[in-house]
Amino acid sequence: MEEKKKSEFNIMSTKEHRGFGAGALDLNLLSSIIVDGDDAYIDLGAIHAKSKVERGIKFTPKREDVPHGRRCWIVWVKVAKNESGSFYAGLSTCEMVIDTEAKIGFKSLPDHVNRMDAAMKHRILVDGINEAEKVALRGALIAHSSDMWENTPDQLKECLA
Repeated sequence: MEEKKKSEFNIMSTKEHRGFGAGALDLNLLSSIIVDGDDAYIDLGAIHAKSKVERGIKFTPKREDVPHGRRCWIVWVKVAKNESGSFYAGLSTCEMVIDTEAKIGFKSLPDHVNRMDAAMKHRILVDGINEAEKVALRGALIAHSSDMWENTPDQLKECLA
């Protein structure tokens, strides 16, 4: 009996995937970081809208429906590889407003999809995040892999400086 191949996703991986499922949307080199205040951490669940901060939240496309929410970000991070090694190639921030107590949140699904696509195309979009959030994000990227950070183009580093 032939064994079924299963889909897998890699967190901050440099492994190229060319087997089952290739050609649709290759998420193997895409990761997600959650920035929640001055805390930033990898949470691959965000790729499927199931990150720690999203679980149990009913989302609305209307920001005014969440008047007492806190601002959080999903940051899409694309990893690439060149002769120097792996590096952070694309990075894009997506805003969410979450009221954990009321279990309601705001996010724009079209914006999230477009920004995920931008990161996958090695673009850098960090508009809207404040200095403390940039520091947290930069820290998470460096903590994950200082070698990858060193190989990252200056343009991306400068956007988080």
